[in-house]
Amino acid sequence: MTHSDAGRYAAKHGNGTLDQGIAAAVRAKLTAGELACASAERIASELGVAMAEVGRTADLLEIRIGRCQLGLFGYDAPGGRTVQPATAVDEGLEAAIRAGLADGRLPCATAWKIAADRKLARMDVCSACEKLKIKVKPCQLGAF
Repeated sequence: MTHSDAGRYAAKHGNGTLDQGIAAAVRAKLTAGELACASAERIASELGVAMAEVGRTADLLEIRIGRCQLGLFGYDAPGGRTVQPATAVDEGLEAAIRAGLADGRLPCATAWKIAADRKLARMDVCSACEKLKIKVKPCQLGAF
């Protein structure tokens, strides 16, 4: 959901039940009322839960998620994005991205895996996607 959806994040979950343990961890990691993607990743790892559950909890608490590790949202930049298209994309990286597509898009989790497998920064994979005009979706946290 976008910044303009602030105050209505919970609506996409109906009457979801809030896990108080995850909620406490989310509240503890807030910076200026926002949960950074990297903080959400740490919470998921520390609590042994899926990132989607951390994202759902943030939504139910009406907490904005920011500083996407792929550079797609939550930054003080035009459109909230910081990622820029790569000047060129290595053939092997392009092949890995294209092999990971689902419905013509690259899932966030797949982008992270490609980055880890190729020992690249996550934003570098997203930068390659920008150059190739491939959208990254869905977000592991449910932000998009």
